Amino acid sequence: MEDDDCLTTLKILIIGESGVGKSSLLLRFTDDTFDPEQAATIGVDFKDTAGQERFRTLTPSYYRGAQGVILVYDVSNSQTFHKLDQWLNELDTYSTKSDIVKMLVGNKIDKEKREITRDQGLKFARKHSMLFIECSAKTRDGVQCAFEELVEKIIQTPGLWESDSKSSRGIVMSAGGSQAGQGCSGYCSVL
Repeated sequence: MEDDDCLTTLKILIIGESGVGKSSLLLRFTDDTFDPEQAATIGVDFKDTAGQERFRTLTPSYYRGAQGVILVYDVSNSQTFHKLDQWLNELDTYSTKSDIVKMLVGNKIDKEKREITRDQGLKFARKHSMLFIECSAKTRDGVQCAFEELVEKIIQTPGLWESDSKSSRGIVMSAGGSQAGQGCSGYCSVL
């Protein structure tokens, strides 16, 4: 990097019902690891907004200033899909950026028993002007692409991530080895 370049920090939320694989997606992306015995995330930390009802009162401050959100459901559990409207309502209530980039992620495509089709996910994403991808934190299919596409869309949205300064900005993503736009194998639907 040149001296006048600097890194920009983006705030990206990962939300959805408990057990859909939010932490697993993040760990697959950041560390390229998967723990089949992953315990449920308790509460909210800087990485994850847990889907547990009793921690909902903590969430408003975590939505503030976010430039992107990954809304996750489990393709093998229709209940997690049917709760998506509630998560979108919460996002609309607490998000401070009207142009926040939203991505719908159908996780656990490695499971044999599927309750939500790809078309159902795509239809929901189109209805709500969201990016859409199906993936598996377990097999890593689509995970890298999901994060790369979301960041790329944030970068392409004027005023969403730039600071007030006129200095040039760069964003470096260091998880995984593929370059943006490569390795997606048709998983992403950019709307």
